[in-house]
Order: sequence, then structure tokens, then C-alpha cells
Amino acid sequence: MATEKQRQAARRNVKKAQTASRRKRTIANLPSSTKSALGREGAKAAARKRGASRGTGSGAGAMTVAELRREAARLGINGRSKMGKAQLVRAVAQKRRTS
Repeated sequence: MATEKQRQAARRNVKKAQTASRRKRTIANLPSSTKSALGREGAKAAARKRGASRGTGSGAGAMTVAELRREAARLGINGRSKMGKAQLVRAVAQKRRTS
């Protein structure tokens, strides 16, 4: 069993932890405008990492994988279900050029 002095120390530590967590500026505690701005910056960084220079572009590169698969089916491209997005973009673009 804990002594009175130990219980007081534990209460004091809990209060300190609660105070610190209230003061902490985590993303969840930030204003919504700041959160959305951070989200936009993160999306831009992810796009840059993928190789996009500005926005998502147009044409096959701007389509989602599901849209690309539908387009590939319409164009009669074989093996489309096993292709990734980059392969689908290339295949659709190539098939459009030859058609």
C-alpha cells in the first residue's frame, strides 16, 4: 500500500501531465483553418514526391485508377487488372495514340 506522501506525489504528477497535455498544441487542437492549410501543404508535398510539377494535370494522368481501368477496358487493353496506375496511364496513352 502506498504511503500518503506517495499518493500526493502521484496526484501532483497527474495534475502536471493534465496541464501539459492541455497546453500542448497538437494538430487536433489547432484551428480548422490551420489544419486545412496543413493538409493542403501535405498534399502538395505528396504530389511533388510523385513527380507532379503543378496539380494533377490533364488526360490519363489526372484519372483515378478505377477510371483508368474502365478506359482500358473500353479500349480493349489486356492485363489491366494487374497493372498499377503508371502502367495503366502508359497503356491508355499508347492505345489512344495508335487508335
